[in-house]
Amino acid sequence: MKLEDIRKILVLGAGTMGLRIGLQAALSGYDVTIYDIDDRAFAAAHKIQPAILKHLEKIGKISHEQGLEALARIRFTTDAADAAKDADLVSESVFEDLNVKKEVWTKFGKLCPAKTIFTTNTSYMLPSWFAAETGRPERFCAFHFHDVFQAVVVDIMPHAGTDPWIVDLLMELGKKLEQVPVVVHKENSGYITNAMLVALVGAAGALLTGGVASYEDIDKSWKYNFGMNGPFEILDKVGLDTAWHITKTLPDAKSKKFADLLKTYVDAGKLGVKTKQGFYTY
Repeated sequence: MKLEDIRKILVLGAGTMGLRIGLQAALSGYDVTIYDIDDRAFAAAHKIQPAILKHLEKIGKISHEQGLEALARIRFTTDAADAAKDADLVSESVFEDLNVKKEVWTKFGKLCPAKTIFTTNTSYMLPSWFAAETGRPERFCAFHFHDVFQAVVVDIMPHAGTDPWIVDLLMELGKKLEQVPVVVHKENSGYITNAMLVALVGAAGALLTGGVASYEDIDKSWKYNFGMNGPFEILDKVGLDTAWHITKTLPDAKSKKFADLLKTYVDAGKLGVKTKQGFYTY
């Protein structure tokens, strides 16, 4: 398969990342289907995607007409067979749970045509953990986006069984999607950026739960020394539910203590930017 053979992209999961990946693919000229098991998940996309386009128009990145054309290229469905029938490439952004991902890939591995390339946007899991479930591990690779519109790196991380030409194709596709592709040569949980971010967030969490400083002052210390968002601002953008799922798997006592704190926010429905309240209010 060549880059020009990719015309239709299927995004699995209409959450924070799925709706952004789908929108950027549509802006790049692709026909996009966004699939989710519950059509209530589409409500956020119908609000957030136009808001992103409005911002892009305001800063001169796109015209109003380009935004309308992109929205017209996106369709939403809860019908798995219909979503899969003509997909050239699948981008999976479902819940960060191994069993859920295995279930999803078992289903779509059977539904998608033989031509389809499979990619996962998993944040911390390794593609080799569920490559077999796709039924075509040689055509499966991690293709991991960050923010898509502000943080524009896309990580390409093959597993040992990925055909090398898939990596080359995804490098081209990443550029077409206006991202900066980087290749992770060896499977690594968290890729490159997130692997470094875990160290930062872990240190910040230990300072907070250890009573050393408030999260506001920890953020100020980082933000005003280095000119970038503080770790708790970053966590609010990532999603405190995602952060909790990752942190609770770490074995050390400091991480466990921080995971317990994050769980109180999750239980209260304070997930960060996407719910307008996390460590901060939006």
